[in-house]
This record gives sequence, C-alpha cells and structure tokens, in this order.
Amino acid sequence: MYRANAYVIRLAGDADEQPLRSLAELDSAAELDHPILVGEIDGKPAAAISLHDRRVVADPFVHTDLLRSYLRMRANAFDAHAVRPAVSDRIRHLLRWKGAAATAA
Repeated sequence: MYRANAYVIRLAGDADEQPLRSLAELDSAAELDHPILVGEIDGKPAAAISLHDRRVVADPFVHTDLLRSYLRMRANAFDAHAVRPAVSDRIRHLLRWKGAAATAA
C-alpha cells in the first residue's frame, strides 16, 4: 500500500513525451498511444496506461503492481464517465420529463 501522497495519477501532457519514451524503453515495450494516464511515485513517472488500447508500461525497477491496478481503475472510470451522463444532466432530463408529463395531464 502506498502512502496517500506517494503517488499521483494524471493525464499525460506534452512535457511527458520523453519520460514516457524512457519508460517504454525500460519496459522493453513500444510507446503508448495517446491519451495516456501517467502514474507517478514520489514525483517520477513509474507507470502509464494508454486509454486507447489499455496497454501498460512500467519501470521494472520500481514496485508498481498497486499503481498499475490504480491506473486500470482510473482508466475504467474514464470509460464509465463517457458512457453515462453527469448527474446534473440526468437530473435536468428527469425534471424536463416530469414537467412535460405534468403539462400533458
């Protein structure tokens, strides 16, 4: 288990290109396709996952088992969010539907 502030998961940006390339080389893997989530441990990229195809690369010299699990969970959350509308949108839709039903009655 990591300390709560030991890792960070975030979307990769332009400044992450070289660190991601290095991470893929360390893992003897091809570079990931964007969009990418980066997992940092103590401020350094230790693992990453492509949101496109779910391939993961990780630093083999760092214990990243738990971080890779967190990256997969976060990637699944992105999918769930894309499929299901936000709560505020669902509430507005329900209120419009109830309002239309009340005026029709």
